[in-house]
Amino acid sequence: MRHLTDTHAHTVASTHAYSTVDEYFRAAADKGLALFSITDHGPEMPDSPHPWHFGNMRVLPRVRYGVAMLRGIEANILPSDRVIDANELLMSFMDFGIASFHEPVFPPTDVKTHTKAAIAAIETGRIQILGHPGNPNYPIDIEEVIRAARDHNVLIEINNSSFVSSRLGSEPFCMDILETVKRLDWKVALSSDSHVHYTVGDVDVSLAKVDAIGFPEEQVVTMTPERLLGFLAEHGKPVVDELAEWLADWQSPSIIEL
Repeated sequence: MRHLTDTHAHTVASTHAYSTVDEYFRAAADKGLALFSITDHGPEMPDSPHPWHFGNMRVLPRVRYGVAMLRGIEANILPSDRVIDANELLMSFMDFGIASFHEPVFPPTDVKTHTKAAIAAIETGRIQILGHPGNPNYPIDIEEVIRAARDHNVLIEINNSSFVSSRLGSEPFCMDILETVKRLDWKVALSSDSHVHYTVGDVDVSLAKVDAIGFPEEQVVTMTPERLLGFLAEHGKPVVDELAEWLADWQSPSIIEL
């Protein structure tokens, strides 16, 4: 079964990325994706967009070239009990949120501190995905974090970029996380973490890792748009209704044959 969505990508609004929204739409259509997401960095990242960027994402089309787009943010997990840099007002404009550790915002410390911060982010109720938790610079108590994610219906991201180009040394940590998610009967999101449109939807290495350990396919929430939108419905996200007509068209035989 093909993986048809992508929940993590950055545009030129995060200036260490290189592609526009329309370039992502076109690339996603060319690759046969059903749905992708724009998740530029939260306000405390040094090159993040202004907070107004996120509120004004409503001007972007939901669908182009037959492909749907989700409006998201990769919020930063913050030190010193500040939790994340995406407040309730900002998140009211978003379809979903990712929360991740980033070195310019949260200087790495120790397992206890990282674990406490990750769980605090999960417990805000403002995020739906914990981003690239296998970063070796931020060791965590994996089981404790995954149990918190399961309790709060937050997905654990298996980030393809962590295996191929970013956060070198992540693989053993990612595999430990994946094995623990499987053992605890929880769910994952596979994503590209694209910083250029050429890689949107590229999760082949993550899929191979999932297959290698016999991870249940039905627990990969991002596998299909139906499954991902169903998950967002559990969080009461209005985008589910906004994309209902598109989803019905996408599911129709004439669209599938194309």
